[in-house]
This record gives sequence, structure tokens and C-alpha cells, in this order.
Amino acid sequence: MTNSVLITGPDLAPAAVDVLKQAGLEPVYVPAYTAGEGLVEAIRRAQPVGIISRMGRIDAPALDAAPGLRVISKHGVGTDNIDVAEAAARGVPVLVATGANAVSVAEHAIALMFAVAKTLLPLDHGLRAGRWEKPGFKGRELAGETLGLVAFGAIARQTARFAKAFGMDVVAFDPFCPAETFAAEGVRQVDDLDALLQMSDVISLHSPLTPDTRNMINAERLTRMKPGAIIVNTARGGLIDEPALSAALAEGRIFGAGLDTFATEPPAPDHPFWTEPRLVMTPHIGGVTAAANARVGTEAAQGIVDLLAGKPLPPARIVNRAALAHA
Repeated sequence: MTNSVLITGPDLAPAAVDVLKQAGLEPVYVPAYTAGEGLVEAIRRAQPVGIISRMGRIDAPALDAAPGLRVISKHGVGTDNIDVAEAAARGVPVLVATGANAVSVAEHAIALMFAVAKTLLPLDHGLRAGRWEKPGFKGRELAGETLGLVAFGAIARQTARFAKAFGMDVVAFDPFCPAETFAAEGVRQVDDLDALLQMSDVISLHSPLTPDTRNMINAERLTRMKPGAIIVNTARGGLIDEPALSAALAEGRIFGAGLDTFATEPPAPDHPFWTEPRLVMTPHIGGVTAAANARVGTEAAQGIVDLLAGKPLPPARIVNRAALAHA
């Protein structure tokens, strides 16, 4: 067995590297967005005992290339780039760094919300083009409006705290979250997603991407939203039917959207999003801050170290725990 831990990306926070090296593990990196056979070959060369998953898909061919693999640790919480069931079938736990990037991503969700609501980019572009667009301008105040959160995990809960500080009313939909969590945060629980969409002025998506949640914001649901609705997505791009959102924006059926994630990253050069002035976009960097990178990287690395040492991990950190028990 080797002592290699493959990082599917070009770097790792220094504090996280220290965690690995102090445990006698050696980090091995691959270029950003290495995928397919290139990633499989990198795994085959490294023969890692652990993988810290950042970019690229860890699926059956990748797992075939690492027969000594004992653990996959996600650099974050979204595991849609990992075949979790296949890992469980091979007895490989998949860990997540729950909550480690919550503050940074929640800040970014709030930033996108304000950028859209205050039409900051069009105003900035107009001013740079020599237009003084104050006459006739009518802005929007978010205090008193309703923010609807889709899912209520760590990032959504932090987003709720920020929004409440700005005077927003916050409601949330999450059928898997206990009622006491909503009560503890002072957030009203809504039992029906469509009802939440109808009552919310701003909708912020925080759900994992699963077969059940893919394209959950589709053409039909877009028609249920208020004409002044804003959609913010810092979770996974596949949650939104992008052609349907493009059409709703182009036709002015909703106010705007702020997106940090996309169905395909980066979007294609001819994607209709590029010409949509009601849209604010960032390249999936909501959690990419120095503070969050250090926390997420350290948590991901420590999870590998602890598991290899036989130390118990909180059950919530092992996303395929139930499947492993039946494998």
C-alpha cells in the first residue's frame, strides 16, 4: 500500500498539506479540471490510499485504477461528481466537509442577491459608458421581502442569519430537516416547494444535486414565481433548467438571477446566459476564499487521516454510511 493521497486539483491549503504530511501521507496533485482517461491515468500512477475530490468525476473506471483506495474525502459537501453508490459497493467511505465553507458561500449568496436586486452590473456598465442613469431610476429595497431557502443545511442556515440581519423574512423548504432546526434558527418551515416559490421574493437554492432535484426549477415552476422574483444558486447548476430560466429572463417573467454554478462548467461560448442583462454570474467560487479553503481542506485531509487511523467519524460526515453497512 502506498502513502499517496491524490488531490483532484492543482493545490491544497498549506494547513491541509501539513495534516497529511504529519500523518506520513504524501499529497499528489493533478492539473485543474483533469477528467476522463487523464484522471484515471493519474490515479493509476499514484495508486492512492485516499482521494481528496475537488474537480473531475470519481466513477467506476477511476475506482478500478485504485485497488488500494480506502477513502474518498470531498473538498466541500457536493458529491455529485463522485459515484457514491459505486464507492460503497467497493467498501470505500465517501466523506464530506460539512459546514466548513458555509460562511463564505452564504456571503456569496447574499452578494449575488444584492447585485441582482440593486441592478449593480447594468448601472456600473452604464456609468462606464458615459451614461448618468439617475433620472427615472427606481431601486429596490430588500428589507421586508421574503427569502425562500430551498434546503436548510449549514450554508442555508448561515444565509438565513445574514438575511434576517438585513430585515428580510426567511422561510425554508427541506423535508429532511427536523422541525427543531427551523425553530432554533427562527425560520418558518414551508412543507411544499411550490408554495415556497409562490410566496418568496428571492429564492436561494442550497439543495444537493440528485436525480430527484435535477431541474427542480423548471419552466412550470418558473411560472409560479412572482414577476419580481430573484433566483440565486450557489449549490449545483443542474438544479435549474437553464433553457427555461433563459426564456423566463428574456421575457421578463422574473426580475433576475444570480448564479455561481452551471449545468456544464464553464458554460458553452454560445450559451444564452452570456447576453442576458438580468443575470449576474460568477465561476463557481462562492466557497473559494482563503478562510474557507483552509477550513475545507483541513477538514477533508483530517477526515482521511482519522479514517485510516481507525478513529470514529461523525455519522453525518460519511454520506454513504447506510450503503456501506449493507455492502
